[in-house]
Amino acid sequence: MKTVKVAILRAAGTNCDNETAFAFLRAGAEPELIHINEFAKKRKQLSDYHILALPGGFTYGDDIASGKVLANEIKYKLQSDMEHFINEGKLIIGICNGFQILVKMGLLPALGGRLWDADVTLNLNDSAKFEDRWCYLKKAESNNCVWTKGLSSIIYLPVAHGEGKFIPKDKTILKKLKENHQIVFRYCTKEGGKTAYPDNPNGSVDDIAAISESTGRILGMMPHPERYVVTTQHPRWTREKLDKDGDGILIFRNGVDFVKANL
Repeated sequence: MKTVKVAILRAAGTNCDNETAFAFLRAGAEPELIHINEFAKKRKQLSDYHILALPGGFTYGDDIASGKVLANEIKYKLQSDMEHFINEGKLIIGICNGFQILVKMGLLPALGGRLWDADVTLNLNDSAKFEDRWCYLKKAESNNCVWTKGLSSIIYLPVAHGEGKFIPKDKTILKKLKENHQIVFRYCTKEGGKTAYPDNPNGSVDDIAAISESTGRILGMMPHPERYVVTTQHPRWTREKLDKDGDGILIFRNGVDFVKANL
């Protein structure tokens, strides 16, 4: 059976790397925590891995803006390696700070196949405070994201961020995201309806919580799927007598299964 190797990228301030490793391990992969300098100094080769995961945290103290410093490090130190990785059809997932990194280096949304252009951003929450709560997410029906295959139409995951407000550069960019079916999740009510604060915890435009690039192989999302992969991580697991895996685990299994079938 193919061993699916996952590189979980770390830097100063990363703090969700072990949870992300646990989720991939539970999904059947072989995760490895790797500091950015290992790739930058060529002690490790990105090409040796099938999946690159950018976990949550506060890399470099979120100086300048959340994720911006590490985004620049990757863009200017690993650009050719990243392009080769993407062109080989491999997978990338960015969660919370990882999503911020992906959009600020321009790997998402990559409209028209353009890499390294920042067409969207993630900015300060409308509440002007750190939001740490559980939210309902509605999966976009028309999105082709390989990470979300078989997921329920509405899932429940926690968020924990201060700069999670999704903002496209302009109305044209938002229109293209919709037309290209690159919106993956939107914040919603428990029943799946349009929502407002606190169910949309940050004021994201069009309630957008996650996007992909056009092939669906690169996923960026603010909510934390790695924080709900087992039943006991649910805040009401005893009261609701839950007895199934957490909603987040299938996201990681989908990534692993895609690699086994296609790479």
